[in-house]
Order: sequence, then C-alpha cells, then structure tokens
Amino acid sequence: MTVFASGKYALAICDRCGQQYKFLQLKKEWNGLQVCPECYEPKHPQLEPKDDSADAQALPWSRPARLEPVTVYVGAPGDSAFESNGMQPSTESKKLIITMKVGNVTVSTS
Repeated sequence: MTVFASGKYALAICDRCGQQYKFLQLKKEWNGLQVCPECYEPKHPQLEPKDDSADAQALPWSRPARLEPVTVYVGAPGDSAFESNGMQPSTESKKLIITMKVGNVTVSTS
C-alpha cells in the first residue's frame, strides 16, 4: 500500500506560469498539468463532443424494383422503337430505316 505525505508544508511550482505555490493550492487540469488557481482553465465542452449515434444505413421497409416496359423513340414517334423489359433489352428486333436528303452545296473562295 502506497502512503503519501499530506503536503501541508510542501511547495510546488505551477506548470503554466512557473510561480511557487503551496502544494495543496495547485489543481490538476484535464491535460495533466498541475497549475495554480489563477492559471486553471476547465476543459472546454467542444473538446469533448457528445456521442451521436450514426445515421441509419437501412430503410425501415423496402420493395424490390418494379419492372416496367420502357419505350425509347428514335426520330419521330412511330418511325422506329426500341422496347425493353425493365433494364433488359428486348430480344425482338425492328428494322430501323434512316432517310436523309442532301441539297446542292456551293463553295466559293476569293
């Protein structure tokens, strides 16, 4: 068993200002320093933030994705259509007919 002296006649030095004080006047700070009453600073509340629980990762209820047919038109509606079943492309193929007209182009250099 460890026995310490009462320290009522002992002197000690403040870790912050370096002044000599009675041993029993010094206070221990949150960072471990033994300081005098004038230098004592309590721990600021922001240095010890409250423990908030993390955000929930899962939804309380969920459903599987719905598979709805999707039609994507290329060109004017009715010309051609690509159909799909959800995200999977359709197995049937439709012919895509592309028509283009080009007029006369005149280029002159001067």
